[in-house]
Amino acid sequence: MHAPVQIDLPETRLNYELRGSGPAIALVGSPMTAEEFAPLAEALAADHTVLTHDPRGHGGSVLADRSVGSAPEQRADDLAELVRRTGLGPVAILGSSGGAVTALAFAQRHPELATTIVAHEPPLLELLDDREEQRAMTDRMRRRYADGDVVGAWGMFFEQANIVVPDGMLEAMFGGERSPSALAEEAFWYAQELPASVRWEPDEEALRRGPRIVLGIGEESAGQLCERTTEALAARLGLTAMRFPGDHTGFVDHPEAFAARLKDALAYPHALR
Repeated sequence: MHAPVQIDLPETRLNYELRGSGPAIALVGSPMTAEEFAPLAEALAADHTVLTHDPRGHGGSVLADRSVGSAPEQRADDLAELVRRTGLGPVAILGSSGGAVTALAFAQRHPELATTIVAHEPPLLELLDDREEQRAMTDRMRRRYADGDVVGAWGMFFEQANIVVPDGMLEAMFGGERSPSALAEEAFWYAQELPASVRWEPDEEALRRGPRIVLGIGEESAGQLCERTTEALAARLGLTAMRFPGDHTGFVDHPEAFAARLKDALAYPHALR
């Protein structure tokens, strides 16, 4: 089944897709939607049942009231209800970027529904020694966006992430005319989803009691902010992070190789459990 299906929850209508057959795995993003994970899902579907969905407030997962927000706990609860209603649990979960924060929150709140959590580059800025500087930078970036300088705000975002963007790309991506829905989702992310994700702090003891955890970092992410945050979490949990193809968006750029590495991760020896 590839056509999107929807379920209604108290705060949102969740849009999701199922592919393949075999052991269940959920691919989770924030703000990335099922569309961004589709190539990876196809690569996994030969021997897995693959669940993808649009997180609340993005794509087909409509929020009637965006002021209810998008904290990692809320997104984890959305996913848990989706797993229950589809009857897939317990599932393995790959979460990337903000979706990795969702996956870690899921491990804390719904450990009975997960087998292995693979958290790929969670942007947990509060774990860093320079957290106050990072917090201030995030606030300046969000103010710049709220003041209407969209391209400037995205420039600050990539500067903070220490990701080099080719000349002209930001203007091409964010400076032209875009759909009202895309603009609304972007504004929601800057106002609520982004700060809730980067300021989330994991409960180390809860993670130790929960499902098996693997932390992932892109092979091309050296020196980037999310390499630092993932290594900081690995140090706290006594783990060795696993390297995945590509950088922060390796699952988009190298779906076949990423899928093969993800299958390795499900039996990775240096996980928490």
